[in-house]
Amino acid sequence: MPGEAANDYEVCLFRKSLTVANKPATYIVHVSGDNRYKLFVNGQLVSVGPARSDLYYWNYETVDLAPYLAAGKNVICAIVFNEGSLRPVAQMSYSTGFILQGDTNTEGEVNTGPGWKCYRDPAYHPLPVELIYSYYVAGPGDMVDMKLHPQQWQQPDFDYSKWQSAEKISEGVPKGLFTFNNGWMLVPSPIPAREMVMQRLQTMRRADGVTLPPTFSAVKGPVIIPAHTKATILLDQTYLTNAYPTIIFSKGKNSGISMAYAEGLYIIEPGNTNWRAQGRKGNRDEIEGKRFVGRKDSIISDGSDLQQFTPLNWRTYRYLQLIVETKNEPLTIDDLYGTATGYPFKYNAKFETDDRGLSRILEIGWRTARLCSWETYMDCPYYEQLQYVGDTRIQALVSYYNSGDDRLARNAIDLLDHSRIAEGITQSRYPSAIPQQIPTFSLWWIGMLHDYYMYRNDSRFIQDKLQGVQDALAFFGRYQQADGSLKNAPYWEFTDWANGKDWNAGEAPIGKEGNSSVLDMQLLWAYQLAAELENKLGSQEFSLKYQQLALQLKETIRNKYWVASKGIFADRPEKDVFSQHANALAILTGVSAGDEAVTLGHKLLNDTSMVQASIYFKYYVHQALIKTGMGNDYVSWLGIWRDNIKMGMTTWAEMSDISGTRSDCHAWGSSPNIELYRTVLGIESDAPGFSKVKIEPHLGAITHIGGQIPHPEGDVSVRYDQDGAKWKISIKLPDNTQGTLIWKHKEYPLKPGENNLEL
Repeated sequence: MPGEAANDYEVCLFRKSLTVANKPATYIVHVSGDNRYKLFVNGQLVSVGPARSDLYYWNYETVDLAPYLAAGKNVICAIVFNEGSLRPVAQMSYSTGFILQGDTNTEGEVNTGPGWKCYRDPAYHPLPVELIYSYYVAGPGDMVDMKLHPQQWQQPDFDYSKWQSAEKISEGVPKGLFTFNNGWMLVPSPIPAREMVMQRLQTMRRADGVTLPPTFSAVKGPVIIPAHTKATILLDQTYLTNAYPTIIFSKGKNSGISMAYAEGLYIIEPGNTNWRAQGRKGNRDEIEGKRFVGRKDSIISDGSDLQQFTPLNWRTYRYLQLIVETKNEPLTIDDLYGTATGYPFKYNAKFETDDRGLSRILEIGWRTARLCSWETYMDCPYYEQLQYVGDTRIQALVSYYNSGDDRLARNAIDLLDHSRIAEGITQSRYPSAIPQQIPTFSLWWIGMLHDYYMYRNDSRFIQDKLQGVQDALAFFGRYQQADGSLKNAPYWEFTDWANGKDWNAGEAPIGKEGNSSVLDMQLLWAYQLAAELENKLGSQEFSLKYQQLALQLKETIRNKYWVASKGIFADRPEKDVFSQHANALAILTGVSAGDEAVTLGHKLLNDTSMVQASIYFKYYVHQALIKTGMGNDYVSWLGIWRDNIKMGMTTWAEMSDISGTRSDCHAWGSSPNIELYRTVLGIESDAPGFSKVKIEPHLGAITHIGGQIPHPEGDVSVRYDQDGAKWKISIKLPDNTQGTLIWKHKEYPLKPGENNLEL
């Protein structure tokens, strides 16, 4: 846009006419923008992007425009917006810009160049967000004055003769080629287009200042807000969603409309004058005695018919509060609905059970995982939208087990590899315009690589990351003492949002000399996994080095942190504080093994002197318990998930304090969507690339259950039915895939295809 600042807030409209003699069979173009674009053909939305990344790998989408073109005159339009200093932290940027290029000379007529016209839309202004919880980095709301907005600008007969010609910034070139003044290294997007599905708001919970039909928003139909009226309407989707809300309205000149979005309402606390301290939500289904606090968009009506507003970016909400304040004439709401969006995962797993509680846990876990998956994995959709390594490891495993689609996981591994700083470690989250270091998350990134190695047959992909593994572990090596223990490791050494003595902002307790068993054991596990990866795919020299470092560290941990009188490991050398985290990691790394580990597993469950893991780190606690032979009790460990359901949650809360949690949607809590398949049904990879399958069910009191998961070569399905003293077991493996059934400590070979046993 000529004359505009490169990095300030702006919403630009771009437009190009195209005449074709006949409707083409295909019309392929490549498109990108900064910060973001929405591409339309003849008024129809055809692409949204680009998928978030960084300037060294700036994504473009490839789109076939043919389905939207007609013989004769057509118009291609784009909204390109830059949210300036208020843009989401996950949104990296060089400067406002737009590029569209035909795939061949046939489509070259639509290439961005002198034929494109543009207009800065003065109707838009950013609305800063004010919430109870201060850490919000997901972008502003939209303030739109429809009196300033060019109505019908996407239609072919719109007069845009006074618009300016777009101004060239530079050539757009693929990554690896050279040009002056090119801030974007263009690469094809590695992920598919995001899903867009119409979604009506389910119910109206209350309406103040106006009388409306009870079906408002659930059913399309006009409603009228009289003149000189302030109407406040609370709508309930009944479950959390990510969607582009759209309101279509007529007349009501100068009326003000606001749409605000919340995951849940907040309890009103009489006598508490500090509104920021009133942060408890209680049961999410309940609205009485509560107040609404949330991100909002605001619109001013120009008085014409069928005005339409959809925010630039999607919103996260269960509750949508609509406020309309009319002036001298009534306003008609013609329609109000959402368009749900997200990464297009399909649920390809099956879980056959009569236990409605387990089915409900899987349903909520999958919804949580989906809402935390868009162009990257996200920790939460409402507050941050950032791809943190700790969250992402669990989310990737959910993808493998529930969907089989590994493209978002591969993209995450790549992006985090790209994020590595000069000191060697990955950033804690990426893409991110604000750098943040959590060194322990680099260790979980190594865990992610090992997970991918076990579940996907793509050795080259992992080999390409081994330099990053070496660099990350070299960072930790600089802070290891002579005995291998870490001392005063820098940055934010986050482990878990646990509550206990000397747990500080998620960091486990540190001893007076700067040591921590929780950090040492996370490093130990990373050495063990890296040694295996290097042995199979990389350098024998590095593999041996990591094995030796692991052996030394294992011995040091026993000497430094084991408390014989208690039979547990302490969090620091002073041996005064204890946690599930340290003791679970001791089991998982083999520091504790055999009968000692079995005893330690029981203490993990029953020793109340241990600081308890949050819903996030319970993933690792449960893995430790399963390793000690307690997997038959898995379904009895799901208390925090059942508590979420009792509180009206439709996704899993970030924190163990469900009422006081900040985020209502954190997919790091979706680990049951892994373990109900891996542990209860017993389906696990038994060799790199899932080339062999291990079936080791942990049924406990269950007598009838079955299911399947996607596998790189097909599906793996199992069925277990107790018939008196016998079990009828049916297992189906993909072609060319063998496996082993472990049943009551005995092994039975499994062949590709059907396997039917009676044991």
